[in-house]
Amino acid sequence: MRAEEFKELLPKICDKDTTLDPDGWTRKNPLWGHCAVVSVLAQRLFGGELLRASLEGTDFAHMRSHYWNRLFGDTVEDFTANQFGNNYPLGLGPKAETRTVEYVLSNPETKKRYELLLERFESVK
Repeated sequence: MRAEEFKELLPKICDKDTTLDPDGWTRKNPLWGHCAVVSVLAQRLFGGELLRASLEGTDFAHMRSHYWNRLFGDTVEDFTANQFGNNYPLGLGPKAETRTVEYVLSNPETKKRYELLLERFESVK
């Protein structure tokens, strides 16, 4: 699967029960609150590194942090950037720290959401 195909598939498998913020999730914004689980799934598919930055001081501080990927070849890909609409938090790149899959999935709720997203992905890919 190519990254573009993955992007097209995400709105079909991301739902209210796989988001960090079910109260903020809408069908019009299906990627809302999915950065951690989507980034782990993307890392599984494409390899590379997971990147994380704090959202403190942004309009999205209640979400705590944002995850995206650095794929092999140093391509940076934020598969859930659309969740922010036209208000993408500026300055995340310089604050980025790498994280492991184990770190992201150490939270039991995140792991549960990831497993559900993975199951959906496997059933439609």
